[in-house]
Amino acid sequence: MTWLVRQRAEWGQASVEKMLGALPVAAGFCSRLRIRELVDAACPVRDTAELTHGQVIEVLVANRLTSPAPLVHVQDWARAWAVGEVFGVEPGLLNDDRIGRALDAIAPHLDQLAGSVGLAAIEAFGLDVTRLHWDMTSISLHGDYDDAEPGFARPRFGHPKDRRPDLKQVQAGIAVSSDGGIPVFHRAYDGAAGEVGQVIGAMQGLQKLAGPQRMLMIGDSKLISYANLAAMDGAGVSFVAPASKLYVSAETLAGQKIDGAARVDYVAARDAGKAADRRGVWHVREDEDDVMTLAGPRKKDPVLRLRRIFVHSSARAQAAGAARAKKLDRARDDLARLQRGLGSRHYPSEHAVADRLAAIGRARRVTAYLTARTGTDPGTGKPTPAWHFDQQVIDAEAATDGWYALLTNLPAETADAEQVLRHYKGQEAVERRYQAFKGPLAVTSLYLKNNRRIAALITVICLALLIFCLIERQVRLALTARGHAKVDGLYAGRPAIPTGKLILDALAGIRLIPGNGQSPPTIPQPTDLQLDLLDLLDIDPRDLR
Repeated sequence: MTWLVRQRAEWGQASVEKMLGALPVAAGFCSRLRIRELVDAACPVRDTAELTHGQVIEVLVANRLTSPAPLVHVQDWARAWAVGEVFGVEPGLLNDDRIGRALDAIAPHLDQLAGSVGLAAIEAFGLDVTRLHWDMTSISLHGDYDDAEPGFARPRFGHPKDRRPDLKQVQAGIAVSSDGGIPVFHRAYDGAAGEVGQVIGAMQGLQKLAGPQRMLMIGDSKLISYANLAAMDGAGVSFVAPASKLYVSAETLAGQKIDGAARVDYVAARDAGKAADRRGVWHVREDEDDVMTLAGPRKKDPVLRLRRIFVHSSARAQAAGAARAKKLDRARDDLARLQRGLGSRHYPSEHAVADRLAAIGRARRVTAYLTARTGTDPGTGKPTPAWHFDQQVIDAEAATDGWYALLTNLPAETADAEQVLRHYKGQEAVERRYQAFKGPLAVTSLYLKNNRRIAALITVICLALLIFCLIERQVRLALTARGHAKVDGLYAGRPAIPTGKLILDALAGIRLIPGNGQSPPTIPQPTDLQLDLLDLLDIDPRDLR
């Protein structure tokens, strides 16, 4: 018989080993972007200060990249991680008050810092910013913020992208380069600010980044208004954006035929791994009228002449048909339950039934199709509703499935209809960056002391996002120089196309043993994958500050 001998653990001191992870990578990219230098130039401190604001902001950016969490206990994180060794910052100084004061200090200079760091990124990494994709998103907030400080993004109720109408929000806009999807520009906005009204200010900021070269600005339908298009055209800025049905009617879209359109040899990123017969298909055709005219609100406003490109997406058509079928099925189920409950305490009268019919139409979004009338049976006194879905209305809507129109001022000789679509499809890059913004960088609902600090934290997060994307771009470019597209062992031990998240996850396990008077700090041997990624990034983690 085998006996198990129970051992008693002994008390001992905690290990001196610290997390190193991607801190050296974050520090290296912060240096190339001159974040500390630019912050300290804009927000100097007294000579007796133990930390500069630039040092604090650098550490906060590294925190977002390596261990995103609510902005509390940064001091504990810095002690557990090799922040002192990598950034030359004493962890004990990073208390909540010092972080708050750094956020307060940079808040009046956010546009200046965003522009300066964006220019530094363009120069240091050779980014092409002739084509920029613009979009906005919302960030929900916990707290009332009734006494918002003027001059900074004001928390307001709006139309949240995360479907939390019970929470106030602020909004963030970012512009992403077509070269690597790099967010070179960002700005915070009031929670109730209309997206259409922010385009001209964003365009002017982007022009400063792009310099004298002609810039192409691409956005969603919020880019389209007479004022926006006139301002861009007048400033020598090219644009591409989809038109809402306010500018291109459903009847116009329904009149388009695939037979008269050219198929585009384009594969969406989401379809790259699918069989050819399961991939989305795109067709384009130039407007037969050659140009579309758009008049301003005043008689003296010049009439804009735009190209209009009609696009059909089979994926959109399938999704629209499936969504319509689903909401019709759900409405039928609701109507069937109503029928079974006629005359009950829930639906005792014609008025109650009419109210329920209207509610079903709104809730299931079938009001346009649902034709209903109500009456009362004279013999029983029970309500007698009748309804049907108008097939003509359904067919008319179905005729528009998959179709949309792109508006542009690009000359046909520089971009044909197919090229205009390809420009627009790059808009997916900014959507992917917002996924990182709210995913790996953990920006969901925020709570801070005031809106001044909220605006400053958005800039910190956007700087982290900039580095996140530059890391991804640099690894991909270095792989291309090797003649490869994937990193061996990057995803579950298998080769994978590098993303910012996969790279940071792979580096997260690197540790550091602090040095003492007799010996330097020691990094236990990293894995082959970690060494390969550090080589691709041209970062030596042994070079500590």
